[in-house]
Amino acid sequence: MTKLSVNINKIATLRNARGGDFPSVTEAAVKIQAFGAQGITIHPRPDERHITRKDVYDLKPLVYTEFNIEGNPHRSFIDMVLDVKPEQVTLVPDADDAITSNAGWDCKKHQDFLKEVISEFKNAGIRTSIFLDPNPEMVEYAATTGTDRIELYTEAYAKEYFTDKEAAIKPYYETALKATEYGLGINAGHDLSLENLKYFADNIPNLLEVSIGHALIGEALYMGMENTVQAYLKRLAVW
Repeated sequence: MTKLSVNINKIATLRNARGGDFPSVTEAAVKIQAFGAQGITIHPRPDERHITRKDVYDLKPLVYTEFNIEGNPHRSFIDMVLDVKPEQVTLVPDADDAITSNAGWDCKKHQDFLKEVISEFKNAGIRTSIFLDPNPEMVEYAATTGTDRIELYTEAYAKEYFTDKEAAIKPYYETALKATEYGLGINAGHDLSLENLKYFADNIPNLLEVSIGHALIGEALYMGMENTVQAYLKRLAVW
């Protein structure tokens, strides 16, 4: 069964645009879980332009499903994650000034660094995942880092889905097969939506989790959060 983890960064973006605490990130997390989501994802960045350090600590006691914290493993990020101890940490090599994540790890180039960081998290009992482009050749190097999972970066799939979905899914399918050979769990995220999710989930073997934020929060403006979460669950054949 593929789990749905909802990224609530955009809730924080909306709150921060006005100041104060509305809409509430913590209330959103509680309700999203009550609506059936099996996880909450956040991606705190150094400039705190959406999720803040305070949010991270406020959310910890309220996430009773699975707490997934994404981010570039700077020392301050590593220390915060080790303190909070979420169920999963997802390592993303985004620049501090990036609008959103835009590339996976070069696990060959950064192998030693990733080994060191992942070892810290695993020693603390935190499951690790690393953001990866759909490239089967990179899987071998990802496996040597000691990571538990990879998260497939799905922007390219989303862009190509409407022109040639078979071509769009092919490198992801091949990468997932290779990851399975190496015993790695498979997550996915970035630009997945109600339109393209089902085909992706139906064609990626051993897909454990999808992390979805921007599209889901946007669709909830029209459909309501409960309806939207349940629509995503239906795409994943949970309901």
